[in-house]
Amino acid sequence: MIWLTELYIALRDFMESGGPVLWYIALLVTFMWALIFERVYYFLFVHDELANGINKRYLGMKFPTPWHKNVTKGRLISEGKIAINRNIQLIQVCIALCPLFGLMGTVTGMIEVFQVMAFNGGGDARSMAGGVSKATLPTMAGMVSALSGVLAMIWVKNQVETNELLMGEYVSGHSKKGVKK
Repeated sequence: MIWLTELYIALRDFMESGGPVLWYIALLVTFMWALIFERVYYFLFVHDELANGINKRYLGMKFPTPWHKNVTKGRLISEGKIAINRNIQLIQVCIALCPLFGLMGTVTGMIEVFQVMAFNGGGDARSMAGGVSKATLPTMAGMVSALSGVLAMIWVKNQVETNELLMGEYVSGHSKKGVKK
């Protein structure tokens, strides 16, 4: 339990030394990773069941004409693609916002440095150090957060592209990966 207290103290000190913008970055990263974990969970545990359900719906239908069959197949493929792509753009927006929040932290930290310089003059390096810390820590946090999101999105986008290409085969039951009979 001591390690948990030490972890809390270290995190608290880091957040205080980086300024209030770090809390916004932390909220954004928490939201982004919740969305990423949801997509990972979807592809690992839910997608095959969805593909099976679409396949069963398609095979259970009676079509009066080939046109109806093709239209229904297209609709089911579209439903599958919508499920596959859920929250992808929102995750990408979060990834793009991380460095921008870091930049906002840089600007607010530099404003603090300039205020210290205006009141004390430029000769007191110690008094400017806090502002410089508040300027650099959010930048680092924003960049690291965005990088972690980009690395996770490589896997997610690979799953999206693969499963989108296979959705037509899932519907008609020709794929061995998504449809278990």
